[in-house]
Amino acid sequence: MPTTSAPTTTRTLVIMRHAKAEQSGPTDAERLLASRGLADATVAGAWLAGQGITPDAALVSAATRTQMTWDAVCEAAGWDVEAVLDEGLYDAGPETALDLVRAVGPAVTTLLLIGHNPTVSYLAQLLDDGEGDDDASTRMTIGFPTCALAVLTFEGDWAELDEASASVVSFRVGRA
Repeated sequence: MPTTSAPTTTRTLVIMRHAKAEQSGPTDAERLLASRGLADATVAGAWLAGQGITPDAALVSAATRTQMTWDAVCEAAGWDVEAVLDEGLYDAGPETALDLVRAVGPAVTTLLLIGHNPTVSYLAQLLDDGEGDDDASTRMTIGFPTCALAVLTFEGDWAELDEASASVVSFRVGRA
């Protein structure tokens, strides 16, 4: 008797660097977004909504600038999604960030992660399987400025996400 397997789920991961922050603050983690950063995050949120991307969940560094980026993106996109603020994303390397993504539950099909460079840039490059949009992959490797975001897709569960297992389908830098 042939066995039937459950259909594979296509998942979307948006990896975003926080928007432009002020040069100083009481501590680095407490730096606020600059006015340009707020405007850029608004543009990024509108772009994501225009692409039909709505996250089921979000992992956001607990730093002030990443939280402010999330808030501006959400407002512009019209999303009502509660982010998980993660202290570990502030200092995380790409492997730790990947472990956090792998721990996301199976009900989530679209996840947005907002963090810091160089982690977000390295994570996006680490996951890129080279099968997606060549232009997007190239632009992503040239630079990952503030308010940049990479959209990747893959088939399977979050726990299965690994090096070179996702396709970059879009790369965008939010600029007002």
